[in-house]
Amino acid sequence: MNKNIKLAVAGAVLAMSASAANAGIIIPAGEWTLDVNGNVNAFAIMGKAKDSNTIDGGLANKKDATTESNGQGINTGLLPAWLGFTGTTRQNDTDVSFTISMQPNVSDNAISGDVKVPLFRQANVTFGDKSWGSIKLGKDIGIFASNAILNDMTLLGVGAGAAGSGGSTTLGGIGSGYIYAGWKGQVAYTTPNFNGFTATVGIVNPNQGITENGTTAVTGLYQDRFGLEGQANYAFAADNFSGKVWVGGASYKVKTTSAIEYSATAADIGVNLNAGNVGLTGYYYTGEGAGSYMFHSRAVSSTGQKRDSDGGYLQATYVLPTKTKVGLAYGVSKLDLASGEVAAANTLFKENERTTFGLYHPLTKHLNLVGEYNNVESKAHAGTKNTSQTVSLGAILFF
Repeated sequence: MNKNIKLAVAGAVLAMSASAANAGIIIPAGEWTLDVNGNVNAFAIMGKAKDSNTIDGGLANKKDATTESNGQGINTGLLPAWLGFTGTTRQNDTDVSFTISMQPNVSDNAISGDVKVPLFRQANVTFGDKSWGSIKLGKDIGIFASNAILNDMTLLGVGAGAAGSGGSTTLGGIGSGYIYAGWKGQVAYTTPNFNGFTATVGIVNPNQGITENGTTAVTGLYQDRFGLEGQANYAFAADNFSGKVWVGGASYKVKTTSAIEYSATAADIGVNLNAGNVGLTGYYYTGEGAGSYMFHSRAVSSTGQKRDSDGGYLQATYVLPTKTKVGLAYGVSKLDLASGEVAAANTLFKENERTTFGLYHPLTKHLNLVGEYNNVESKAHAGTKNTSQTVSLGAILFF
């Protein structure tokens, strides 16, 4: 199976007792092996918003323009519907592979319902050998914070997100527990596996989409170096106990259209432990000028002063005798004001909190039924807050 789908499934399967998918559709083709793989998921999402305050960067839903509290929609969850093609071969003592994928969408609010543009998140080539590691060139999931999203149980479900339809995906724990890893052009090197230890370092496309000063969408970026990202992992297993510990970091130099220039840095640490039917995950990140949703978004003040951010999530799961996995998670993302900013009238969000209760049941080897309840609370530095709840019911099929 495509490496990143496999990783995504591995992370998502923390919410299940049986594997969602062990391989895609394997097609031998001469010296190549083609793997066609992916998923289809859809959820009926029903939400209720309690407040209607303006909070810049707040993730809690608020009442609509007619003061209606309730909202409904049918949408994909955090993991988009996926169709991937991976080809692998070994030539001249080198493992070579390519991956190309597309992510169609379940819903759109247009009258025809068919105008949403699909995503294209992967187009890369890798080559290497277990003796010296591997090199990847092309577009793939970002290195920093990738383990945060791949170990999030809501990868099988919805997490935070609007109750209406029309979005490409929901948010899961993005912005309420971790920074979005994103999908980035990159040149990355991964070491061989040294008794469970691996590390990946790479340069990535510096032109990541951002929102300047929290309000103005940046139409052009003028950076003079690549972004730098890295992550080290240690995985272990013994009898009925397994786990993984990781640390990561990222550094960008940013220059925006309004000539604000700064360096953005972030670091994280996480652990995932599994013993019998019990799974535990803990994660923490901190950043300067990095934002708390996507890199650089709302990361500096109007005068170019960097804002500090931090957050993380705690997650516990348990597999019942019915093979249903029960999960409970709490996540929070915080953004401080920069030097010189005044809190009293500042609508910038101070923190986004999320509590998720989920049920994930493998109806078949590949088909999983999912139900989630999410409570999201957004607080502004000015003291206002919005609170909303969503209930989602749906299914995700891996192949």
